[in-house]
Amino acid sequence: MRNPLSDKIVSIQPSGIRKFFDIVSEMKDAISLGVGEPDFDTPWHIRDEGIYSLEKGRTFYTSNAGLKELKIEICNYLKRRFDVEYDYNKEVMVTVGGSEAIDIALRAMLNPGDEVLIPQPSYVSYTPCTVLADGVPVTIQLEEKDKFRLTKEKLLEKITPKTKVLILPFPNNPTGSIMEPEDLAEIAKICIEKDLFVISDEIYSELTYKGQHCTIAAFPGMKERTVLINGFSKSYAMTGWRLGYACAPELILKQMLKIHQFAIMCAPTTSQYAAVEALKNGDKDVAEMRGAYDQRRRYLVKALRDMGFDCYEPQGAFYVFPSIKKFGMTSDEFALKLLEEEKVAVVPGTAFGDCGEGYLRISYAYSLNDLKRALERMERFVKRHLNDAQ
Repeated sequence: MRNPLSDKIVSIQPSGIRKFFDIVSEMKDAISLGVGEPDFDTPWHIRDEGIYSLEKGRTFYTSNAGLKELKIEICNYLKRRFDVEYDYNKEVMVTVGGSEAIDIALRAMLNPGDEVLIPQPSYVSYTPCTVLADGVPVTIQLEEKDKFRLTKEKLLEKITPKTKVLILPFPNNPTGSIMEPEDLAEIAKICIEKDLFVISDEIYSELTYKGQHCTIAAFPGMKERTVLINGFSKSYAMTGWRLGYACAPELILKQMLKIHQFAIMCAPTTSQYAAVEALKNGDKDVAEMRGAYDQRRRYLVKALRDMGFDCYEPQGAFYVFPSIKKFGMTSDEFALKLLEEEKVAVVPGTAFGDCGEGYLRISYAYSLNDLKRALERMERFVKRHLNDAQ
């Protein structure tokens, strides 16, 4: 029998995040600090709107690009929060989470051999989605000395005549780094000079703890070369609703919509009605959740430093990315030993690219009580192994 599998698919490695959580699911009394999912329930007024949509029998397909009312509210939100304007009818589409938007943006934009610049450490989907779209992923290694930001020097080093797309994953998963306006201004200038397109993944835009999030699409000359991706999972605690969106020039969005039509049809109708309510009346909820995350962020960074970790202070998302280099273990070894000895699950930095070696990703999308319990166990682990390493 012939091999039924695609060589390209077989060559792609499964997510490095999942390995540890397959173990955790079978381990009694384990504490997980690894999953990037808010511990808050979706606010009641948003859930109520979803329930109401079902009670009213709104169970049919929406248009492929999404509910008109939702697309209008997305435009209102982006103008109000980030001062960037879109035409709801031509430049906005609703997707099944931000992940679908990343996938179809790359498939709509790439020809075989086109290079995609991917700053790492970063979210696990960018590289495989590039490969699936017949593009060539090119890693830009972010460094702690630069606060894990993308610098103009690092960007220029990697640009070749084949470079077509730059992915901007900020606020960043897993490092928690952000790009400030002056950083983005330099990147925007290079993109225009080198004729690059940008996929800006801004799913953590509302979880910024230093100033106001800024989108590169708002810079002169950048809206027409940027696909802005966002969603509802992180900001509104709506992970299971599976809803995101993409805003892009009509030329690009038309092709993205074509893929979406054939592969998906439309995003879930109930989720779309709930998202309208989230955008209209959810600012207070977002602010409250951001305040809670900020408290946990400061608590976790201090606790890790007190234990002896070298720990960069994140300014966005809900992760810390401490260095474990002084322990004399690889990231995988450290994470596995911590899980086996103290039943605490974290993610090795290598899940987010080879340059994540020597780091761990720890999520603070958990209650303070869970964080305290996990840190007590981690402290025992650190005392044992730091002494051994020294």
